[in-house]
Order: sequence, then C-alpha cells, then structure tokens
Amino acid sequence: MSSVDRIYGIGIVGCGMIGQKRVKALGSGGRLVACADRDITRAEHLAKGSGGKAYQNWHELIELPEVDIVVIATQHNSLAEITLAAINAGKHVLVEKPAARSATELDTVIAAAERQNVKVHVGFNHRYHRALRKAKEIVDSGELGELMFIRARYGHGARIGYDREWRANPALSGGGELIDQGPHLIDLSRWFLGEFVEVQGFAHTYYWDMPVDDNGFMMLKTEKQQVAFLHASCTEWKNLFSMEIYGRTGKLDISGLGGSYGVERLTHYKMLPEMGPPETTSWEYPMGDDSWMVEMAEFYEDIRLNRTPAAGLNDAYESLKIIQHIYKESGYDHCA
Repeated sequence: MSSVDRIYGIGIVGCGMIGQKRVKALGSGGRLVACADRDITRAEHLAKGSGGKAYQNWHELIELPEVDIVVIATQHNSLAEITLAAINAGKHVLVEKPAARSATELDTVIAAAERQNVKVHVGFNHRYHRALRKAKEIVDSGELGELMFIRARYGHGARIGYDREWRANPALSGGGELIDQGPHLIDLSRWFLGEFVEVQGFAHTYYWDMPVDDNGFMMLKTEKQQVAFLHASCTEWKNLFSMEIYGRTGKLDISGLGGSYGVERLTHYKMLPEMGPPETTSWEYPMGDDSWMVEMAEFYEDIRLNRTPAAGLNDAYESLKIIQHIYKESGYDHCA
C-alpha cells in the first residue's frame, strides 16, 4: 500500500459528544481501532461496530502499535497531559481546542512535538465550515482590499444546571465562556488579521452562580492597528454565531453554524466606485456540516506530506495567551 492509500489507525480518548463527532468524520483515510473513556460503557459503545478495542485507561490506548493518530476530546484539565503522553509515544495527535487550560501548560507539549517530529493539529474546526472557507478564499483574493477590522459574537443559550457542569469548575475548565467559545473567535480573527500585539478585554460573571466568567469581551489589535472586537457569551439565550469582516472595498457577513445556530450564510457586500448601496452576493449552506470531515482529511494530508498543520499548537498557545491576560486583568486569577 502506498503512502497515498494508507489508512491511519485512530485512537479516540474521550467518548462524549465531540469524540462521537470525530469518529463519524474519520472518512476513508482512517479507521477506528481503539476508544478510551473513564466511563468504559461509553468507550465500548463507540468502539462497537468498528471492531475496535475499548479501554478505561487512556495510557493503554496510546501504547497500541496499531494507533497512528490519537484524537483527544476530554475535559480541558487533561488535554495537555494526554497530548504530551501521546507525543512521547510517537503518535500524531488531534487535540480539541483549547488544547490546555493555559499557555504555560503547552510549553512542554510544544517542545516535545518538535523533539519527536510528530504532527499535532488543534481542533479549531470552525475554520473548516463552508462559509468560513469561502470567506477566507475571498479575503485571500484581495477582493475586500486591506482589512480594517472584525466584529464577532458567539454565544449559546441557557440550560438548567449549566452552572453545575464541569465547565463551571475552573480546576477542570481553566475558566468560563472566554476559554470555551472564545478560542474560536480569537483563532478565526488571527486567521484573517494575523498576530495581535495589543490585548484589551474584560471577563465577568453576570448571571450564572459559578466561579468562572459567563461573558468575555475582547478588543485585540495588530501592529497595523487592525482590530478584532469580540464577544463570547453564555447568556445569549438563543444560540448565535456572527462574524463581520470589514475591508476597504467591501464587507463579509457570516452568520449561523447550522443546527441550533441557524443556517450557515455568507454575504459579500462589494463597494461600488460611486459608493451607495453595495453589490450584494449571498451564499447559503443548508446542508449538513462537513467541517469535521474536511478538517480530518486535511490532517491526514499533513501527515502524508510531512507539512505543518494549519491549525497547530502555536495557534492554541497564542489564543491562550490572550485569554490568560484577560483573566488576570479581570481578577480571575484561578482561571487559565
């Protein structure tokens, strides 16, 4: 079998909702060979039908010679630990965002990945949504001219008991909404604008009875004074994703992520020479979300071609540095 035709053996650590999504998105390039979860019944359920093995102890999974890639979809407090162990076992890794509870937790992980010469992809899957892929294509073509700023909001609705779930425990999560949905907003903004050299922000708990934030506000600035004005919220009451990208000659408006976030849409407002009402083109993506599968297929190619993953540990590190700074400034010293 040539490297082009190779099917990678996949081990999943964390068999909850995200782990299940990852298994469904393995595509033709990978096959599930093992699952691990503290709840062995979840691991057994996910492994059923694939002929894969089920473990309660993830250490056993990463030692399997038939596992080429370890996919880590656990709570935040164990992401860095499991990633480091998998790297040291010589495995390639796809770890869900935020990849750690803080930037400092990633220092040894990044060093190990360089030393072991393995590929590590961080699950910033929002880059791979159809509307975001199309937006990047338009931005890279130069149609918007030089980018000026981004305005984005990301939030989810309430559910009873939210303030008693693991995300409300800073020891497990590293923080609240800022480290939950905030990393996607930061990552997408860096993807479009580049590195941020100035960080201002505020995290606060307005509604939920928990020691972590339920809202995070950010104003991030590049060296060229381009700004990302971002808001992550778990007091949105109705699930929302909205990102507007402003250039000197046009604007992109991205809304929805499918499902409870509404139909995914992209609208391009193209400025005319005489200004006035812009030329408007819209794309709508009512079909199922393929971002998980597109992301996984790209990672297979990264490994095959020995190239650096587009969304990697450095992207997670830069995102967490911003979050860590805002938590410190906001008095959440126990977070991130």
